[in-house]
This record gives sequence, C-alpha cells and structure tokens, in this order.
Amino acid sequence: MTKRLPCPPAPGPLEGYAAQFDPLFGRLAQRRGLRAYLQGLLLPRDRNKTLTCLAGAEPVVGAQQGAVQGLQFFLSESPWDHEQLNQRRVELLLGDPATAPHDHGVLVIDDTGDRKAGTKTANVARQYLGSVGKTDNGIVAVTSLWASERVYWPVHVVPYTPACRLPKGKRDPGFRTKPQLAAELVQAARQAGIGFRAVVADCFYGDNEGFTQALGATGVAYVLAVKPRKGVWAPADQTHTPREAAAELAWESPERPGDWTKLTRRFRDGHTQTWWAAEAALPAAGWGPDRRLRLVVATTDPARLPKLTTWYLVTNLPHPKRRRAAAFAPADLAEVVRLYGLRNWVEQGYKQVKGELGWADFQVRSDRAIRRHWTLVCCAYAKPPSAPLPPDAQPAPAGARGEGARRHGGQARRRRVAAGAAPGAGLVDPLGRAGALLAGVVDQAPASPAGTAA
Repeated sequence: MTKRLPCPPAPGPLEGYAAQFDPLFGRLAQRRGLRAYLQGLLLPRDRNKTLTCLAGAEPVVGAQQGAVQGLQFFLSESPWDHEQLNQRRVELLLGDPATAPHDHGVLVIDDTGDRKAGTKTANVARQYLGSVGKTDNGIVAVTSLWASERVYWPVHVVPYTPACRLPKGKRDPGFRTKPQLAAELVQAARQAGIGFRAVVADCFYGDNEGFTQALGATGVAYVLAVKPRKGVWAPADQTHTPREAAAELAWESPERPGDWTKLTRRFRDGHTQTWWAAEAALPAAGWGPDRRLRLVVATTDPARLPKLTTWYLVTNLPHPKRRRAAAFAPADLAEVVRLYGLRNWVEQGYKQVKGELGWADFQVRSDRAIRRHWTLVCCAYAKPPSAPLPPDAQPAPAGARGEGARRHGGQARRRRVAAGAAPGAGLVDPLGRAGALLAGVVDQAPASPAGTAA
C-alpha cells in the first residue's frame, strides 16, 4: 500500500477542523485544496469570494496562477464526493454536544435565489429570486436548516432545476418542483438521524397540498404558514379564508381578550414583544382545534391583524385538550408560535453565508461544481456557538418572503467576521468559532496567501 503523504497543516485551529475530513480525500492535492478553500472562505476580503479571491490573487490577471488553477481543478474536476463531505460535516455536528440536535428544535425548509448572468451555468434560468424579490435570471437552491433557540446550522442543500433546462420540460423524469425537493430534504434529515419537533416553512410550502400530504404520509409533524387569503369553497354565509376566520374571533381589549391568549416573545437582542394567539376554525378546509389540522393565528394586534406581524399557521400537532389519540405530543398555542418563530433563523443564516462566506460568488458552470461550492461553504459555516444563550431566545423578526438579504460592504463584512457580533441576550453566534479560526488564520498565514493555496 502506498504511504499516505502528510499534508501541510492549515494555519491555526483550522487544521484541527479540516483534518477531520481527510479520510474522504485520497490525494494530497485534494487535502491541500480543502484547506485552501476553507481558509479563503473564512478570511475577510473586500471583494466577492471568487476563486482568485480565495487564493489571494488579483482578479482576472491572476486567474492563471497556479494557486487559482489548483482551486479550480479541486472544485470542478478532482474526484471527490460532496455528499460524503456533507455527511461527515453533519456527523460532526451530531456528535458535538454544543450543536447536537434534539426534539425541541425544528427543521426549517426554505429556498433562496441569486442572480446569475447567461444560460451556460447549470440550473440558471429566469425564475423568482427571493434575494431580489422578483423574477430575474439566476439560480435557486432549496435548503434545510436545523434550529433551536441556541444554535442553528444548515443540513442539506440542492439546486432547483427549472423545467426549461430539461429536455422534456415538466414531463422530464428528472424534474422536481421545489416542494418535492423540500420533501426529499426532510426525509434526508430523518435518515441522517436528525431529531426535531416539527418542520416549519413559509406559505410557499404551506399552501402546497403535495408537500403537506407528503409530510403527513411519512408521519412528520409540521407548522406551516398559509396565505391569509387562501380561499376554499364554502356556502356564502361561512368563512372562506384564514383572514375571515381570524376576524370572527372575539376581541375587545388586552384586559378582555376574548378568544385570544397573551404570549411574550423574547428576541435575540434582549427585547420582548407581546403577541396574541388564538385557535381559529375554517370548517370548509377541515381546520379547527378539534380537527386533525389546526389553524392558529398569531399577531401583535388582534383588532387590526397587521399584515407584517400576523401569522396564519396550519399544524398537525394536536390540541392539548384533544381526546382522540394522536401520533404527536400535544402543543399549546405558545409552543406552536415558538416553533414557527424559529423559522427566522434561516434568514439570518442566508445573510451570513451570502455576506460573509461567498455563497453566490462561485464562477463555475457545472452542476457538480456548484454543489461542491455550496457544501464547502456549509463546512466553513457550521461551527458551534461561542457563547451560551438564554433558553427562550428567539430570532429577530425577518422580512416577508421576497425581502432577501443584500450583500454587505467589504469593510462591514471584515469587521463582523473578524471581531464577531457582540452576543447579546438571545444572539446565536454560529460564526463565533469561525471567528476564532479566522483569528488563527490571520495571525499565522504567510505574507502571500496564494503561496499556501496550491
């Protein structure tokens, strides 16, 4: 058997992390490429994290340097399995007490899109992009993320291939809708041994009957948002939408709340907010407190039901007073609102992987290379939190669907990653340990980053 050649160590504590993936790479060049790629992603830069940036080379003119070409080959041509790499990353997170999932967390399903020019890059087409809030030319990824009040990390990511990119369009055997991909991600998380209380997702998935039926058929609990005006057929004198069902709930004042229950939500910056929740009924849709599916309305103002701070949630978690046997433990109103409130962590995660780690900065065209880049970004991202958090911390409210994260400026990006956000009450700091790795990289890196990237 050929003796395994030792790999030059990565700077600082990054080596200990990267070494845990070494068994997946049979060649020395691959192990060097892994370290160079992770180091490039974690280092602060004033420009997009393209391959030249990761290697510390000048844009365009430095594209032919050996370090850049080495990363290009590692990402596009070198024979290694990105699925095995992601599996190993998840195993490390499962085995670390700081990040191990538990049955009180949630599995967040979402999708994110980014602009990409041209038509030669795999999976790129004109489609709705959440990051810009409109239809444009770009690429979309469907993602799953495990989250609790204390920590969150990405689980799986797959690109969505529009029908126009397939030979037979929607009739092509390889075509999958986003909800179909999402249902596959849920099953992948279960097969990986990731426990969670429920799947949570926004109204794009909550309004899709195929997605909800797939979850129900496989015995998965869920808390899904639905559109307030999602209508169902019913007699004229009955309610037809979740908004109408909410309007029928009794409310006079905070002192006389009627059908509403007062809840206190605590956010990551330490402030608290009073919300109100109630069990609504929409018989035409089969939703009600005594039905298999419940309709829960949560809002900051039961009198006006403001659009931006009102949730209409459908869940198959049973009511605490339901007499019939159920497959899941009962959940009261506070529990349902808590679970869906954790969904906002996915928006925070998008800001970090896009603003700090170059999620959309790849300049490769093949489907395999894109998946590899995303997997490596997740490897650089998924670190245990560096500071303890209060057990009831909630993520800050995020914008509505379509209000995606914008790229931050280079100086702000450097300042946040190098120094780390100050962990206030409820602040999850998934980049905290990455900041420690980064400090070691900056302190011990040679003067020419390109020299270590070959």
